[in-house]
Amino acid sequence: MRNLVSVIIILLLISILSGCKNHVSHQKGNIESDPLETMIADIWNNSTFKNEISFQIFKIAMKGYYHLDGFKSGKISIIDYSKPSTDKRLFVIDLNLKNLVFHTYVAHGKNTGENNANKFSNKPNSNMSSLGFYKTAETYYGKNGYSLRLDGLEKGINNKARDRSIVMHGANYVSKNFIDKYGKLGRSLGCPALPVNEAEAIINSIANGYCLFIYGKDKTYSRTSKIK
Repeated sequence: MRNLVSVIIILLLISILSGCKNHVSHQKGNIESDPLETMIADIWNNSTFKNEISFQIFKIAMKGYYHLDGFKSGKISIIDYSKPSTDKRLFVIDLNLKNLVFHTYVAHGKNTGENNANKFSNKPNSNMSSLGFYKTAETYYGKNGYSLRLDGLEKGINNKARDRSIVMHGANYVSKNFIDKYGKLGRSLGCPALPVNEAEAIINSIANGYCLFIYGKDKTYSRTSKIK
């Protein structure tokens, strides 16, 4: 009788442990098959730009694209300020076709760094670039020619962009010729400045409601931003 009771107890323990293992496996499976991450990975894996942009940067950009309200669909722009100014670090992506519409140079603010972007700020008159998510707004003609206003969507990170007149515009210090002459791009007062010969087409392509994500190596942004 004692042996029979021992066998029953062992069988019950095996059953309980097996159930716990299946429950953990099921939970793990749900994490691995998160629909949003699956969708992002699918776009990435089938894209023509996966060798140009870090997947981790693309994933953060896409999470903001889906989680923040009011963006026009089908297109996203990413600036990767972890790359030096001598690299083409602006990417305008068609999410439906999974390809690059534009891939070109973009300047950072003069107090953000020389060839590399190291410091970022939301403060007026800082002459630094600001990271994070923006919604593109209206176009206008100003002192830098045809320009695109940007509305920063992250409080304390870039929400003063409009007050600071942080806009996208063309500049003659953003070109391959300038790099060949000086070893780096020129720098702006905080604006993401573009090559003059491409600025108008890029601005027209992304104006009035599209998502722009500006990434940089910055622990403060990583800690503060709600988009991970």
